[in-house]
Amino acid sequence: MKRTHGQAALAIALSLLSGQALGLGCGSAYAQSYQAGVSKQQPGKVKTFFQQHDGVRKATIGAGVGTAAGAVTGLISGKGMVRGAAIGAGTGATVGVVNSSKTLAKHPIMRDTVTGTVAGTGLAWSASKGRGTGKRTMTGAALGGTLGLGAGLLKDKLR
Repeated sequence: MKRTHGQAALAIALSLLSGQALGLGCGSAYAQSYQAGVSKQQPGKVKTFFQQHDGVRKATIGAGVGTAAGAVTGLISGKGMVRGAAIGAGTGATVGVVNSSKTLAKHPIMRDTVTGTVAGTGLAWSASKGRGTGKRTMTGAALGGTLGLGAGLLKDKLR
């Protein structure tokens, strides 16, 4: 049986009418399409929490970045990816707290030096395990502090 356009339109109209008459879901689709209004959504509690607590936000971001950097360092050095990720998370969170400090914001050279020292310590610690770990970690801290100081001086003096 070949239907014409008129028969197809009649079949659709009958199915819509029978669906409305029986109380099926067709009526709710029409109600949603005609419903209009403006509603103001309240911001989520997570968003307002991080807006109010800048130090927590920076520490969380630092922990995420540090986890990735520590995992890669532990994987490359062969000392353990999970171990490196754990050390990197702590190091990143510490760097985030240092960067959000209001006291160190007044002393940018000192902030950059401390940031470099903490980052160098975390990288050296996640890359070394066994004998001589303390010596390597202290060397990494000194190198990181030096690089942080140099980068801070270049950043401040080249403006």
